[in-house]
Amino acid sequence: MYVSVLLLSVAFACAARQAPLLRLRDGRRMPALALGTWLGHAYTSQLQPASDEVERAVSWALQAGYRHVDTAARYQVEGQLGRALAAAALPREQLFVTTKLWNDAHAQDAVAPALRASLTRLGLDYVDLYLMHWPVGQFANLTYDYTDYLETWRGMAAAQRQGLARSIGVSNFNQDMMERIREHGLPTPAVLQVEINLNLQQPSLLSYCRAHNITVMGYTPFGSLFPNKAAPHAPPPRVDDPALVAMATKYNKTVPQVVLRYLVELGVAPIPKSVTKTRIEQNIDVFDFSLSESDKGLLRGYDRGYRTIPQLKWLDHPYYPFEKNHTIGKTR
Repeated sequence: MYVSVLLLSVAFACAARQAPLLRLRDGRRMPALALGTWLGHAYTSQLQPASDEVERAVSWALQAGYRHVDTAARYQVEGQLGRALAAAALPREQLFVTTKLWNDAHAQDAVAPALRASLTRLGLDYVDLYLMHWPVGQFANLTYDYTDYLETWRGMAAAQRQGLARSIGVSNFNQDMMERIREHGLPTPAVLQVEINLNLQQPSLLSYCRAHNITVMGYTPFGSLFPNKAAPHAPPPRVDDPALVAMATKYNKTVPQVVLRYLVELGVAPIPKSVTKTRIEQNIDVFDFSLSESDKGLLRGYDRGYRTIPQLKWLDHPYYPFEKNHTIGKTR
């Protein structure tokens, strides 16, 4: 293993910072920032994970004070995450692990077995949060599964009752879909995970979630900030934008740190991903400053309703959750 358990224990004891805890609607507490483990690096594809890339990243993150790691069956890295958690030897109650149900297991009776498979790969008895990754069902042969996501959600609730997940939620759902869950008398999701960044701030959706005590996690928090990861048609800003650079200098932070802090102040738990040690350490160092109202106003002005990850390949599925007028962005 990369670092001995002894060295890790020393590092954990000296961890400089940890994210504050958010109280979920079911009473459980979730760290307000997570390490992302999806390895999509280009706007057209997902890279295949190396055998130890995520394992190292998770180990560095835990040393830096992270206690929340977000993953998914689809990412194909649950085993790496499990090895890093085992090596860390932290008390289980100090960790918060999120994983997700993939689209090929939307049948109600397929949910718990899929979660059990994830738990085996993770080396855990339960996850802290289990999310339905998409409302769109799709079989392994890429044909559509038209299972109503309400049936899938009933399977999620059953898995929670079995003790396999402490909390359950949804990912990539729109407001109408969550309201439909509520209208059918089913448990309200504890968490919604969606894309949130400067170009896609989704104020109406955030307002709905606040009204119904649904905690929001934000994936792709940097959006198109980095030129090498931005689609050719993606709107500004980029990381070298003069206004952002000046703002970061004022707070003695980096531009990505300012962006993460802005999401935190929107009430979103961001999920920055990185496999670089220094960036992993920087990304959690956002809880010791606050943005001025004028700076938040400037950042609010970058909202273009631009979705980096529209998943247009599912556009004709009846449960496609997004607006249908997107230009092509990333796939996830």
